[in-house]
Amino acid sequence: MGSGDQFGTEDNFVDTHGDTGKHVNKKYGVASDSATSALPLTVELVDSGVKRSTSMFFQAHITRIISLALIMFGLSGCSLLSFDSVQDPEVHLLKVQVVKAGLTQQDFKLYFEVDNPNDSDLFVRGLNYKISLNDVVLADDQFSDWFFVDAHSRKTFVVPVRTNLWRYAKYIAQLLKKPDELIHYRLEGKLKTGMLFRHNVRIGKTGDVAPEELIQRK
Repeated sequence: MGSGDQFGTEDNFVDTHGDTGKHVNKKYGVASDSATSALPLTVELVDSGVKRSTSMFFQAHITRIISLALIMFGLSGCSLLSFDSVQDPEVHLLKVQVVKAGLTQQDFKLYFEVDNPNDSDLFVRGLNYKISLNDVVLADDQFSDWFFVDAHSRKTFVVPVRTNLWRYAKYIAQLLKKPDELIHYRLEGKLKTGMLFRHNVRIGKTGDVAPEELIQRK
């Protein structure tokens, strides 16, 4: 077989004169490179795979967004219904206990009571409070301990207070020297409740009480 010989089928054969691997279609007279003939198909397959993967990603992403929106809508509806039927708890200041009254440091204990009037347990996250006795601010701070109050029950909790202002202890000592004169007290603050659906209850109570009933020495 000479250098110009050709071999292959009748309609499709390889020309050995040309570049290696070049196919000649005898019927249509079209020559194509075997290495590049499959390239458009490969690109098309890759492109379709990318499009399919991108489409599936966006569909999954949209599904997650819709599911999350439905869940949040349902939870918000439940929270609105629950808050409409839930009563706010009440907070009372039971007493102020003088633990230490020194010249450089004064320690007090504030006894609070939380009244839960609801059918479910109450989760308390903390308390912001401000206590004034006869318009003199005794304490202005926050309490961050967590605890539960059973349904239809009361719970007492103690808040330690430490100051380095002698006038507080001195003022309390003066109040105790006048047991017949009532003390006007004011309790202001915010009770932080709820674990999943957080709710803050405003506190605002005032009253008059005998010094011996409110202030005690340890």
